[in-house]
Amino acid sequence: MQSSKKGLDMNVTKKAQKGFTLIELMITVAIVAILAAVAIPNYSAYVMRGKAAEATSTLALLKNRMEQYYQDNKTYLDIVGPPALTAPCSPQAGTTKYFTYDCAARQTASQFTLTATPIANQGVNNFSFTIDEAGNKTSTFDGSPSANCWLTSKSGSC
Repeated sequence: MQSSKKGLDMNVTKKAQKGFTLIELMITVAIVAILAAVAIPNYSAYVMRGKAAEATSTLALLKNRMEQYYQDNKTYLDIVGPPALTAPCSPQAGTTKYFTYDCAARQTASQFTLTATPIANQGVNNFSFTIDEAGNKTSTFDGSPSANCWLTSKSGSC
């Protein structure tokens, strides 16, 4: 009789636990929350840098087109004066999504400034970019201007 009682005790103690404890679940949720707190802002900044790249690449293209126009016509003034010949100043239709582009002649026929201004509600409202005929680049993020470079992130790096 003693041996059968011993057998019953063994069966009771061999029962395996199933599922997770509340502490294990809370730790998992906390780890996921910490990872999300780091990942979401970094992803948002990554997307913003991608959108800002449209402005820098389009301004570089437009500057080259302006220089080609100057080589042919020896002036930039015809581009912005009436009637405006805007072809060298404007990107092709449908190639831009986040910025509008404008060019302006300055004091003489041999100077211009190209500007990229963000379109509202496109996720780049705080950025703006310019370039002139000499290749001087400026940009602004949240009202803070850069020193002869194009900012592409909140960090202030060019």
